[in-house]
Amino acid sequence: MEIFGYEFQNPALLEEALTTPAYRMEKPDVRDNQRLEFLGDAVLGLLAADMLYASNPRASEGSLTVKRMRMVSSAALCEAASRLGLASRLRLNKGASAMPKTAKTFADAIEAILGAAWLDGGLDAARRVFEALSLSPDASGNTVFDNPKGALQIKAQSMTPPRRPVYTLVKTAGKSHEPVFTVKVEVEGLGEAFAEAGSHKEAEALAAAKLLS
Repeated sequence: MEIFGYEFQNPALLEEALTTPAYRMEKPDVRDNQRLEFLGDAVLGLLAADMLYASNPRASEGSLTVKRMRMVSSAALCEAASRLGLASRLRLNKGASAMPKTAKTFADAIEAILGAAWLDGGLDAARRVFEALSLSPDASGNTVFDNPKGALQIKAQSMTPPRRPVYTLVKTAGKSHEPVFTVKVEVEGLGEAFAEAGSHKEAEALAAAKLLS
C-alpha cells in the first residue's frame, strides 16, 4: 500500500492514518488517526528542524523557529494535501460533503501519515514522506508569520470582550554584544507563550507567532 512515494510494509498503519474521526463515528470498531497524528506532529517538527538547521547555517534560533512554524503550519500542510490529491484517499463518513481545501482534517491526516511511516520504517521512511510534501519555509501571504504581532492584536480584539496582548520582558542574558532577550506574551482567554531572540522586537514577534500557532 503506497502513498507519497512510500510503500508501507504494514498497510494497516496507512489505513489507520487515513481514517478520520468522522469515519469512526459510523464504525466505532475501527481506530481513527488521532494517535498517529500525535506522533506525526513530533516527527514533522523534527524533520523540519533538521532540514532548516542544515540548510540555514547562519540563521538565528528565532529565524529558524519562525521558518519551522511557517513550514509545518496547517495552511502549509493543507496546501500539500491538495497538491498531492489526499482527499480521494481519506476514509470519511458516508454522505460527507466536500470539505474546503483548508479543512484541518487534511493537515491532521498528513501528520498521521508521517507518524505511520515512522512506525513502519523509521526515520528513513518518514523522511521520504516528508520530502514528498515539498513544504516551503519561505511561503508568504500568511499574516500569522508575516506580521505575528498584528495578527495577534486582531485576534485578541475580536474576542468577547475584546482583549489585548501583554508583552513582558522576562530576562536579558548573554554578553553585551550578543544579548538574548526572553519575552512572554499573554492574552486572557488564549494563554501565554515564551520566546528568546537576539533583539527585544524579534522576541516579541516570535512569542506572538508561537501563541497564535
